[in-house]
Amino acid sequence: MKKKFIKSDDALVAIRTGGKLLGEILEKVSCAVKVGVTTKSLDDYACELIVAAGGRPAFLGYQISPRYPAYPAGLCVSVNDEVVHGIPKSTQVLVAGDIVGLDIGMEWPYKKNGPAGFYTDTAMTVSAGTASAEDKKLMDRTYAALRAGISAAHDGGEVRDISRAIEGSLKPFGYGIVEDLVGHGVGYSVHEDPQIPNFLYRGAPVIPLKSGMVLALEPMVNRGGSEVYTDRDAWTIKTSDRSRSAHFEHTIIITDTGADIVTLRPGEL
Repeated sequence: MKKKFIKSDDALVAIRTGGKLLGEILEKVSCAVKVGVTTKSLDDYACELIVAAGGRPAFLGYQISPRYPAYPAGLCVSVNDEVVHGIPKSTQVLVAGDIVGLDIGMEWPYKKNGPAGFYTDTAMTVSAGTASAEDKKLMDRTYAALRAGISAAHDGGEVRDISRAIEGSLKPFGYGIVEDLVGHGVGYSVHEDPQIPNFLYRGAPVIPLKSGMVLALEPMVNRGGSEVYTDRDAWTIKTSDRSRSAHFEHTIIITDTGADIVTLRPGEL
């Protein structure tokens, strides 16, 4: 077990506090999703709330490598066939029936010249106006898959248990589970090992789950096939067949008895 997988007691305290704040922030942003608003206005609101909470938008300026542009916003807003990493735009106006993925990360506490804070990450998909019956099913079932993965996470288990539970929850519906993108560790940085696929594949490594691990579980599910591609902006991931996609995510802490959801939204209580 890599030491970085297990967080210190002080880190866990900060992650719990930051996660609670982030869950509250995401719920407020989700309530701002309405017909006629721009995706940029949602980003502005999210960043304002994060700063007011004493945090820093973790995605703003995030760079995969020097070869790729830094992410230019604090909130990922992915609409309809955009799976994840959609860049908010002042020209993108939500219309009735859009389904909108909101993905947000925060470093907390943040002090410009102080020690680094700790990271949490969470996401949900909501509709602008009334969603179609099929889109509502997609969103509800993706959220249920996330909860199934969380229920399978506990000390003494394996990452494969999470993957199996998420895939098993979705398999009866024939959806495309995105395979190119995975959940991940989180806490000391935005993205850490281990990777957490949303499906079980032959040869998947045996990674034990231990108390004190902090993970971000995030099923990404398409109404059509599982194939995706990256748009020309180098960030936005879209479905290859233009089908709609849903995304839900929570940061959890593995405990002796199960998993604590630290980014739980007030509406989920």
